Amino acid sequence: MKKLLFLAALPVFIGLTSFIAPVNDRPIVIVIHAGAGNMDRSKMSAENIKIVTDKLNEAMDVGHKILENGGSSTDAVEATLNVMENAGIFDAGKGAIFNQDGKVELDASIMQGVDLKAGSVAAVMTIKNPISAARAVMDHTKHVMLVARGAEEFAKSQGLQIVDNSYFYTDGAMNDWKNWKAREDSIRKSGHNSIEEKPNHFGTCGVVALDKQGNIAAGTSTGGVSFKKPGRVGDSPIIGAGTYADNTSCAVSCTGTGEYFIRLGVAKDIASMVLYKGYSLQKALATALDKVKNLGGEGGIISLDKNGNFAIDFTTNAMNRAYIDKNGKRDVQIFRN
Repeated sequence: MKKLLFLAALPVFIGLTSFIAPVNDRPIVIVIHAGAGNMDRSKMSAENIKIVTDKLNEAMDVGHKILENGGSSTDAVEATLNVMENAGIFDAGKGAIFNQDGKVELDASIMQGVDLKAGSVAAVMTIKNPISAARAVMDHTKHVMLVARGAEEFAKSQGLQIVDNSYFYTDGAMNDWKNWKAREDSIRKSGHNSIEEKPNHFGTCGVVALDKQGNIAAGTSTGGVSFKKPGRVGDSPIIGAGTYADNTSCAVSCTGTGEYFIRLGVAKDIASMVLYKGYSLQKALATALDKVKNLGGEGGIISLDKNGNFAIDFTTNAMNRAYIDKNGKRDVQIFRN
């Protein structure tokens, strides 16, 4: 009798398992951004456009290769952001903007959707690759965030590369700082307190990825906003504001005026809209960005779920962005149209 019951159940068991795709057949996806802003297309040369698009392609290919070889989405996010931090053309790692004191302070975070583990660092000045320090916080401490000197000492103890702050300087960032400083000095002489002008470009870098195990991850790395006060921390290293990942909802990375993204908890808000309201990724992003605009902020967001669906949205006229979807299609864009 026991044997007959087993045989009767066998076809049902076989039928259920047949729906589980082999690992090699599961989709992989990577989506990246390198900041949104109101850039003037006519003032961006064909050469500069090529430099940006080539670097986006290079970074994306590094992460996608990891996914193709069966690596984790977390590894892909970190490696992709390493390329972007080393590029010297984005507001992350080398090439990041200066604060009011003429120094570079960096923030980064990473989160994996399979177990909600996360790590971040903020206001660091000597860690060559802040996203790797954030990964080390996630993997090798019981904490989520380390800041400033404590984060730098920890990174050094983990064998991560430590550099002088001058390593991050580029001529472009230096010129931008000089222009901001001149305007600030002029405004102060006129009796006002400080510059209230909005920056026209956010070069924060972010990645969301889906691996063959069906896990998603997100990471974000930045130098912050132009002419920020020393010690200012934006949304990028804050889990739930600028970065979030949960297999039950989606992975999110944001860029923009971080103070508004923090106040609204944008990244987690998007995940909650997807999970609890059943919103599509595109609807969730649009809703979140409407909230940001209503407060007076602007920016952009990328998001991805465990089924390989993804969305990109932004309030500005441009956003450095790229993707390779689950069918292998790739696209790289800067301007809205």
